[in-house]
Amino acid sequence: MIQLDIMGVRVEVPSNAPMLLLKESGGVRYLPIWIGAAEASAIVNALEGIVPPRPMTHDLMADLLSQLGHVDLQGRITTVVDGSFYAELWVDGHAISARPSDVVALALRSGFTISCPAELLDQVGVELFEPAEDEVEKFREFLDQITPDDFEN
Repeated sequence: MIQLDIMGVRVEVPSNAPMLLLKESGGVRYLPIWIGAAEASAIVNALEGIVPPRPMTHDLMADLLSQLGHVDLQGRITTVVDGSFYAELWVDGHAISARPSDVVALALRSGFTISCPAELLDQVGVELFEPAEDEVEKFREFLDQITPDDFEN
């Protein structure tokens, strides 16, 4: 299994459809998963540390698991079939079928890891362009040396 980092939620243009973006830890491949607006909101709220005045469903689930003493939690994105991703929430060695967005929203609240089989990343993982570190460093040096006078005609 390959551990995944939760990169966030992006909005795809022009459809304005939310996409959950996961990245292989220490790697270059991303796992983009289309999700619903409500699920995107639950993930973004957790990422931004927004605490609602009353617990939402994922907050309730996290509290329930904690209060019942379940500490061995894992999330697994297991497969994709006809464009739909499937996941499992593992609780103390028991697999429970779940949507990837729910597993991620719960992981953000409970602090457990998300992983997927290497075969899934081989099948649907994508590499997104990331500037090479030396290019970023050159651009930073350029910004450090430039002054407003350099833009005068």
